[in-house]
Order: sequence, then C-alpha cells, then structure tokens
Amino acid sequence: MARPMYHEHSRALQDRFDSRRLADALAERLLRVRFTQEDRDFIARQRLFFLATADAQGRPDCSHKGGAPGFVRVIEDDVLAFPSYDGNGMFKSLGNVAANPAVGLLFIDFEKPRRLRVNGVAALHLEDPLLLEYPGAQAIVRVRAQQIFPNCPRYIPTMQVVAESPFVPAAGCNPPVPAWKKRPEFSAVLPAGDPARG
Repeated sequence: MARPMYHEHSRALQDRFDSRRLADALAERLLRVRFTQEDRDFIARQRLFFLATADAQGRPDCSHKGGAPGFVRVIEDDVLAFPSYDGNGMFKSLGNVAANPAVGLLFIDFEKPRRLRVNGVAALHLEDPLLLEYPGAQAIVRVRAQQIFPNCPRYIPTMQVVAESPFVPAAGCNPPVPAWKKRPEFSAVLPAGDPARG
C-alpha cells in the first residue's frame, strides 16, 4: 500500500515557501509504486546506494551499501532485493530492519548525475534462495516499494570511478582482509571463521 507523500509538517513548509502546487505536481507526475523499465535499468547499473533505517524508537541511521553493478535487483514490479555482505559486525542497518521495517534507499549516479529514491518496507532473510547468487552474502534484504520517485540531480557533483572496490565478493576469489580487522585490539574479538583471524 502506498504511503502518503507529504505530512502536515511538509505541508506547512510548502505553504510557507509557496511550493504546495509544485510539490503536488511533482508527486502527481513522478511518484509511482511500481518500477518502470528505466528504473530497473538504472538500479542494475549502480555500484552503491545509501540505506536509511530507524530503530523501534525512531532513531535514524544511514549507511552506504556497495557491490558490483547488478548487486541490487528488481525481482518483482514493486520489490527489489540486495545482499548483505560482511561488514563491521555491528548490524546497525539490519538490526533496525528487524525492529522497524520502514526504509529509504537513495541511488545516485555520480558519473551521469541522476538519483532515484525508493521508500518502502524491508524484510531480512537469513535463508533466502537468492543467497546462492551472491558469493559472500550473509543475508538478503527484500524491499517492497511504497514510493518510487526520481529527484532533481542539480546538486550532484560529476565524479568518475577510478577503480572498483577489491573488497566486493566475487565467485572464485577471496577479497582482501580490511586493514582495520588486522589491528591488535580487534584480533581477539573477531568472529570465529573470519579470514582476518589467520
């Protein structure tokens, strides 16, 4: 079910700055709950996105999620999925998803400035069939979209990818161990089986 685009505080500011008509026109023309083919193609090209979550008390957190192009997949007209790879073990984002499924995803193309927002309801899957398609993934997150809309790209700086991250898991190769995991203060507390323990 789609959630309202604006609430009373958004409306108050729209009225203060005389942008209510513009806001309504943008929502009417751009807001959708199903991914278009253009959305699917754009998402499939991305190497990263930003994930906004909140805990059960509404305290926010935002994190960067990255992978090889195609690591985020639109798997239904209104559902996308992405893997959770090894991180710092804090599980801030995934813990929040388990406590409060409301999420916001922001996809940004820095090479050809463009961005797409997806707000929806997330579910964490520790035993998902898609795990077989993502070497190194610990879990799969599926997001049912409630709001999909592009944003004006005018403040996005144009940047260039210089190199792919060597840490992105891929079939047939072991990514390098991040330097921070080799620090003495963390060696005794690494999870069993972590490659950095060797």
